[in-house]
Amino acid sequence: MSDESPSPHLQFEVELPGEIETGVFADFANIWHTPNTFVLDFLSVKGPVLQEGEHARLPVKVAARVRIPPEQIFPLIDALTQQGQRWLQETGRSAPPDNWVPQPPA
Repeated sequence: MSDESPSPHLQFEVELPGEIETGVFADFANIWHTPNTFVLDFLSVKGPVLQEGEHARLPVKVAARVRIPPEQIFPLIDALTQQGQRWLQETGRSAPPDNWVPQPPA
């Protein structure tokens, strides 16, 4: 048995600077990783789909980029899942289908 006492719960004191208080709007997110970090790019649609023969392009810009250590990705996934389930229950809406693709504004 250890003589060590349990560590106290860490409580964050969050400071939100006024200039970012309203946040940024993003139509969707792109997530990628390196061996040492996960990167979440939140993207905003800049304009209509550009048709180029058989291919189409959707111009977007990165509204915000967030880098987090790999140790944080799974707690983030859990938190998003919990909040998503709460939102579905509170709004009575259903989750989008698995093959959902963001649609550009009309």
